Amino acid sequence: MIGIYGGTFDPIHFGHLRTALDLRQRLQLHAVRMIPAHVPPHRPPPVASAEARWAMLELALAGQAELVADDRELRRPGPSYMVDTLSSLRAELGDQPMGLILGMDAFLGLEGWHRWERLLELAHLVVLHRAHIWGEELKQRVPEELRLRMIEVEPFARVPDPASQTVYLINHEPFPISGTSIRARQSRGLPIRELVPHEIYSYIQKYGLYRREGEDLV
Repeated sequence: MIGIYGGTFDPIHFGHLRTALDLRQRLQLHAVRMIPAHVPPHRPPPVASAEARWAMLELALAGQAELVADDRELRRPGPSYMVDTLSSLRAELGDQPMGLILGMDAFLGLEGWHRWERLLELAHLVVLHRAHIWGEELKQRVPEELRLRMIEVEPFARVPDPASQTVYLINHEPFPISGTSIRARQSRGLPIRELVPHEIYSYIQKYGLYRREGEDLV
């Protein structure tokens, strides 16, 4: 199975990379495709340009064959609908299984996505959750057609590979950083060196990304 990991990557950071590598190992994924959104339909527009975000993604993934930078959404005009992305990947990959990686918030809001019912026709869903907050109350917020397909995967357990499309629930503790916090720290002159790869830190400083308007570069 190939993992599909979308986001703005504004900027890419260690949380993204650790998640991708962890899932590749746990699910024995052939690769993880990391796909930056051009016009994200469910969140504010990115701060950095598409060119800058793509350059940082390529820098971060250099030399990591199992993580693949994919620019198809940046090349496609209009909103970056995941159903269009998965359809284009399916046309290229044929019958190769795909797993769309989602956080729990995105999963619970899936009914608001463009043509969301089509997603499960194209790929498995790999949903990341924290064990201490996942329970019956959240399960009842999931559409029945998805709830019936859910399989909870315990740590270190073998992941089943059913023939029909499945919603895998993976217990995953996220790295406690976010692009929002990195941008905020950078704008205030606070350190971010430990939150992003060295190449990304250097790129951000070189081009003065995420600084307040009119602030001098260092």
